[in-house]
Amino acid sequence: MLAQLFIHNIAVIEKASIDLEKGFTVLTGETGAGKSIIIDAIHAVLGERTSKELVRTGASSASVSALFTGLDEETMSLLEQLSIPREEDGSLLVQRDIRLEGRSTCKLNGAPATVSMLKQLGPRLVTIHGQHESYELLSPEIHMTYLDSFGGLEELLRQYQAAYHGLRETQRQLEALQTDEGEKARLSDLLHYQIDEIEGANVKEGEREELESQREIIRNSEKIAGALELLKGLLSGDEDNEGLLSGISQASSEAERAAAYLPELEEASQKLREAGYLLEDVDSILRNTSVDFNPDLLESIEERLDLLYKLGLKYGGSEEKILAFLEDCRERLHQIEFSDEERERLEAQYEKEKKQAIALAKQLSEKRKMISTQFIRQVKEELAFLNMPGIEFETEIQRVPLYAMGCDRIQFLVSANKGEPPKPMSKIASGGELSRIMLAIKTVLSGKDKVDTLIFDEVDTGISGAAANKVGQKLKQVSQDRQVLCITHLAQIASLADHHLLIAKHIEKDRTFTQVTPLDFEGRKREVARIIGGEAVTQLQLEMAEEMLKKA
Repeated sequence: MLAQLFIHNIAVIEKASIDLEKGFTVLTGETGAGKSIIIDAIHAVLGERTSKELVRTGASSASVSALFTGLDEETMSLLEQLSIPREEDGSLLVQRDIRLEGRSTCKLNGAPATVSMLKQLGPRLVTIHGQHESYELLSPEIHMTYLDSFGGLEELLRQYQAAYHGLRETQRQLEALQTDEGEKARLSDLLHYQIDEIEGANVKEGEREELESQREIIRNSEKIAGALELLKGLLSGDEDNEGLLSGISQASSEAERAAAYLPELEEASQKLREAGYLLEDVDSILRNTSVDFNPDLLESIEERLDLLYKLGLKYGGSEEKILAFLEDCRERLHQIEFSDEERERLEAQYEKEKKQAIALAKQLSEKRKMISTQFIRQVKEELAFLNMPGIEFETEIQRVPLYAMGCDRIQFLVSANKGEPPKPMSKIASGGELSRIMLAIKTVLSGKDKVDTLIFDEVDTGISGAAANKVGQKLKQVSQDRQVLCITHLAQIASLADHHLLIAKHIEKDRTFTQVTPLDFEGRKREVARIIGGEAVTQLQLEMAEEMLKKA
C-alpha cells in the first residue's frame, strides 16, 4: 500500500508529507485547495507524463517521493528483473524530480531508473479511478478488458495474441511473394547483375582505407626519400661532418675515461653509451627503409579506389555496406528462384496457424459469453445498491473477423429509464450515472484486482442524497481488504471514512501555500459541517455532522 507521500514544490504545495493508512481515507477541501495536485503528484511517481508547469513558481525543480509497503511477490519479482535493490522490509521508495527546463529523473530504492520502469511498476502499485476513467466507459474497447479481467482470461488472451501475431507475420511474408512472373523475371535479372558486379569487384572490408594509405605514401615518396637521406647524413656524416654516431661514440669514450677519476660521471657515461646504442638502431632502420615512386602502382590504386567509390554510390558508402547489400541480393534471389517451394511452405504454415488462432479465438469467445451473464448480474446488483435499481445493463457481443483481441466486438448497453431499450453508454449515461456504473464495475472486479491501493478522484460527481450515502458505503466495503483513497465534496461519503485528510490553502506574503492535515474527531466534525453548509458553519450543522460521524 501507499504508506507515505512527500511532495516538494509541486504547484501551490511547497512541502507536504502525508502519512497514509489502510482502510478508507477521504481527502476534502475547498475547490482549488490543491486536491487535484496530489493526484498529479501520484501520477508522476507512477510514470505518467509531467510538465514543467508543475514546478512551483520561483523554484528551479520539484520532487515527489512515494513509499510503498507490503509488496506482493509478483511486484518483488519485477523489481529483480529491473535490477532494483530490494529492501529487507519489502518496501519500495519511488522518487521523481522534475526540473524547470522540462527534464525529469527517477529513482527506485535509491537506484537510478527510467520513466518506462515506473510505468511497468505503476499498475501493480496504484489504480486511479477519476472522472476521465469514468468517461472511458464510453469506449467499447475498454468493456472487453473488464470482461476478460472478471473471467481471468488474460492468459488465454495472451496465447491467442501470440498465435494471431504469428499468423499476421506469415501472411505478410506470403504477400511479399505475390509478384507476377514478369516482375519476378525483371527483378531476377537486376539481382543477378548486382551480385555479379559486386562479386566481380572482390570487395574486402577495410580495403579502401589501406589503399588510401598506400596512395599517400606514393604521392609523397619524394618528400619521404629526401627526409630519409637527410636523417642518414645526420647520423652517419658526410664529407664535411662526422655525424651523430661518430660524435656520440667519441663523447662516450671521453666520459668513460673521465669517470675513472670522477665517479660522479659514471651515470653520464652510461647514458651516453645507451644513446649510442639507440642511434645505431635508428641508423639500421633507416638503412633498411626505402621508398620508390611507382607510377604504375599509383595508377592501379587510383583505379581501384574509383571502382570502390562507384560501388559505394550504388550499394552503400562503405565496404561493409556493399557486402551487406550483396548478401541481401543473394537472399532475395534465392527467394525468387525458390518462391514456389517457399510459397507452399508458407501456405501450409499459414493454414496451421490460422486453425490455431481460430480455435483460440472461439475458446475466448465462448468463455466471454459464459462469464458475461454472471458479470452483468453482479454489476446490476451493485447498481441497485447504488440507487439505480431500474437500470438495464447488458453486454452486446458481436462476431467479427479475427483481430488482435479475438473474434468479438463487445460493448455494454444501458437503459436508465424503464421502457427504453438499452443503448450504447455514449448515448444514454450522464456523468453521475457513469461514476456509479464505474464504481459498480470496480466493486465487481475488486476481487480480481491485486492492487492494494485504489484512488477515486471525485467519483461522487453528479450524485447526492441517498445515492451519495450508498456510494460511500460501497467505497468503505471495497476498503475492507485494501487501501482506498477518495477525493470527495460530499458529507455523506466523508463521514464514512476511517481516516480524513483536510487540504487547505492560505496566503502568506502574497504567496499561496497548501497544507495537508489529518483530522481528529472534532476536526472531522467541523469539516463535515463546512461541506454541509459552507463557510458560515452553524451549531445545527455541527450537530448534524456529529450525528453523521457517530452513525457511520
